[in-house]
Amino acid sequence: MAKKMNIKKGDTVKVIAGNQKGQVGRVLQVSPTKMTVLVEGVNMRSKAMRPSQRYPNGGIVKIEAPVHYSNVMLVDKQGNATRIRRERATVNGKTTVKRIAVTTGEEL
Repeated sequence: MAKKMNIKKGDTVKVIAGNQKGQVGRVLQVSPTKMTVLVEGVNMRSKAMRPSQRYPNGGIVKIEAPVHYSNVMLVDKQGNATRIRRERATVNGKTTVKRIAVTTGEEL
């Protein structure tokens, strides 16, 4: 069962729990079914790769591993971790949802 997640691809997040606590990165991928996010430069793991077109020499490659979404928080424009709230606005009969940072009140 997938839960509606407030974090989207391209958002900047800060890790708030685990070995990578305090690191900041951009979200590369969101998996709502597994409730995980892939963050650039966070939770790096070594993986043995066979030679392929992408990795012609093969060998050991450092790649990002997913992090549970509860261990990351969105970062506002000042660089502080923040919760978000949603505001619905109806314009010309079309409803839009805005994500608002609780710390600053700005739209993310």
